[in-house]
Amino acid sequence: MTVALEHTRDGDAGDNVVSVPDRGTDEVSERLLASAARLSRNAMTEIDWSAPMDPTKYGCSPEWSSLYGTDYWDELTEEQRISVTRHEFASIMNIGIWFEMILQEMVIRDQYLGAYHSPEFQFALTEIADECRHSIMFAKASEKMVGTSYKPTRKVGRLGKLFKRTAKNEVAYAGILVAEEVLDVFQRGCMRDDRVLPFIRTVNEIHVLEESRHMKFAREEVRESMQGVGWTRRQFSALSVALGAYFIVTSLVQKKAFADAGLDADRAVAEMNSNSHFHSMIRGSCAHLMEFLDDVGLLTKPAMRFYRKAHML
Repeated sequence: MTVALEHTRDGDAGDNVVSVPDRGTDEVSERLLASAARLSRNAMTEIDWSAPMDPTKYGCSPEWSSLYGTDYWDELTEEQRISVTRHEFASIMNIGIWFEMILQEMVIRDQYLGAYHSPEFQFALTEIADECRHSIMFAKASEKMVGTSYKPTRKVGRLGKLFKRTAKNEVAYAGILVAEEVLDVFQRGCMRDDRVLPFIRTVNEIHVLEESRHMKFAREEVRESMQGVGWTRRQFSALSVALGAYFIVTSLVQKKAFADAGLDADRAVAEMNSNSHFHSMIRGSCAHLMEFLDDVGLLTKPAMRFYRKAHML
């Protein structure tokens, strides 16, 4: 997911000036538009949503369960393990919907008076269409797999509203990368696993394919936004991104998912929070992201504290 923000000259913010996109950004956008035209897929027609689910298949690879490797996991029956992975992945998809809705609103707002003729504007609309389809796909998959929805806590929901109203430039782009990089590695690890429900593997394949375009665009925009940035702004942006990362990653598996799977939710949350295997999987999935943030100057010491709290570093 990315945010194609309007770049205005100093003093132009309230003048309804249509910005002239940077040619480098346009070249990236042109390539991504061509890729979208060739490779986009439609889960609504590609997946048979009425097909019965194999009761022996997981919702995600067992190794990616937040409880894998704990004493609690060892106590669970195979049926319980399957159930908890389905509810966990439904929770992750629903948190993905929450963040994609934030993105869609930000893109629409920021492109309201954009340069409509530009490839950057057109790719922004393509991305909105992609994210809308992804959200529907996640909603359908969650409905089919567990029949319920999960949302972030009220506190995190309020913080999300603040983020979508205030985030711009490198804060928006890097914040989006945080969510997508983690989910991308998670889905790559599950999409070819025969133990996972076939329709969930297809959901993962579609999302990985299409989000790779969005993440490339986001990385380009972060690099461009960080050119010539001073120390104060860099420190503020790095901390803002890290805080967003902390709340996103720690919200992925909601407590209610454990309860709905028939587990002792309090114990499950405690085991998840102390699960060194799960923490290692999160760190591994964030390695590329941390390298990128360090490369562009957004991995400061204050920011690193929050990444470590979320086991991303």
